[in-house]
Amino acid sequence: MLDRIPQRVTVYEVGPRDGLQNERARLTTASKLELIAALADTGLTHIEATSFVSPKWIPQLSDADEVAKGLQRRPGVTYLALVPNERGLERAREAGMDAVAVFLSSSDTHGRKNIAKTLDEALASYELVCAEGLRLGMHLRGYVSTVWGCPYEGPVPVERSLRAAARLLELGCEQISLGDTIGVGTPRQTEAILGAMLARIPARQLAMHMHDTRGTALANVLVGLQLGLTTFDASVGGLGGCPYAPGAAGNLATEDLVYMFLGMGVETGIDLVKLVAAGELAQELIGRKLSGKYLQAALGERERLQSQGKLKKRGET
Repeated sequence: MLDRIPQRVTVYEVGPRDGLQNERARLTTASKLELIAALADTGLTHIEATSFVSPKWIPQLSDADEVAKGLQRRPGVTYLALVPNERGLERAREAGMDAVAVFLSSSDTHGRKNIAKTLDEALASYELVCAEGLRLGMHLRGYVSTVWGCPYEGPVPVERSLRAAARLLELGCEQISLGDTIGVGTPRQTEAILGAMLARIPARQLAMHMHDTRGTALANVLVGLQLGLTTFDASVGGLGGCPYAPGAAGNLATEDLVYMFLGMGVETGIDLVKLVAAGELAQELIGRKLSGKYLQAALGERERLQSQGKLKKRGET
């Protein structure tokens, strides 16, 4: 089956938003912009920069307006921000964003804790948000969380996620990112979920947003790839998690994802060397070792070569 997989994919970088929102370290606006610029240098074409939520919800992203206004726009790179309501959309517009995303949960308990809305309430509230975004000429994306499982309710019927995804597409979202918020997904489960989705929604309108809490994110991505999906979310260095999902570890690391695709001959357009450099920068800014496996392997190999005198250290001439 691997001989029939897509030959090119899009990697959606979510580290500056989904990654940083769950980190204890509070980066300065300048540091965030430095990281985003480093990510853009890698060849990534889609970068989730921030979220226009209330600072009371996510204090780590309280500088969303400043981040959005400070972005160094470059051809071929789309910067996106999350908006929870009409006020968030207005802030995003005023800050110059031309792409936004709305987000909700398949499970009502997680939805109440995350955005203070059940699934039905969230879908109703986004009717006006999406209509206004379309009127302004913005690109819209939709996020559906807890598709593979909820930290409060356990397994979530796929029909709920499918209903959410289908409705967001009707409201004008160009693509729906399906989230394994707590990283419980396994390949057979992923096959069943995506099979139900693909029976109603074309593969090009679906993306996967996998967390690697239990080490199965890449295995699940491979299932999605085999089923024809071509967009996958990931976070530099494996940054992040979900502040409303107890025990959720970081996202799938962008370097791990790109390394797997590279080894399979699947084109991403991303320079893995530059991506490691961006991961190293993220690690320095956060002030702790990140979970990305390829990142740590690459940094470890460089340190080994430097200790043997086979590679110069940074700053040496």
